Amino acid sequence: MENQLFNLKFTSKQLQRQSKKTESSIKTEKLKLKKAIEQGNTDGARIYAENAIRKKNEALSLLRLSSRVDAVASRVETAIRMKTVTRSMANIVQGMDKALNQMDMAKINQVMDQFEHQFADLDEKSQVVDQAISRSTLQSTPKEEVDNLICQVAEEYGLEVAGQFGIVPTEKVATAVAESEDDFESRLARLRG
Repeated sequence: MENQLFNLKFTSKQLQRQSKKTESSIKTEKLKLKKAIEQGNTDGARIYAENAIRKKNEALSLLRLSSRVDAVASRVETAIRMKTVTRSMANIVQGMDKALNQMDMAKINQVMDQFEHQFADLDEKSQVVDQAISRSTLQSTPKEEVDNLICQVAEEYGLEVAGQFGIVPTEKVATAVAESEDDFESRLARLRG
């Protein structure tokens, strides 16, 4: 089972690497798209745009698959730990049987203490594994960072996000948007004469 766990973790890492390679090819396709647009090659531009979109979907699929494989690896790791604890508990139960057959109270107390200790260890290990799985499946990225990134990208491309995402732009983004609007109005005024 340990080999299977290693293979699962290795596969997860490979999928993550493939996803990153695919993301870099997205950038290449976008550069080709830009070049095709500059040259007026509409058919080529459409092909490069389709390629970029397909690569983006592929990268997301690889990342999703990596996450699923990682979750399976966590479950296998839990099973390995539980198997070890189960063996220990089986040995303790056998000891309890022997002690009960002999009715030696000192041995019964000793075996019960061992059993309680093993049970406490099992509970502790289960909590650790549950916490690890929770951490791996929950997103740990703070909402504020996500909102700031969305605002930053929207600013770069001149997009309005406040109405779509319910995000209040940060002061920096709001200032940049106000400056671009002032610049736009001044250019418009110059054009009008």
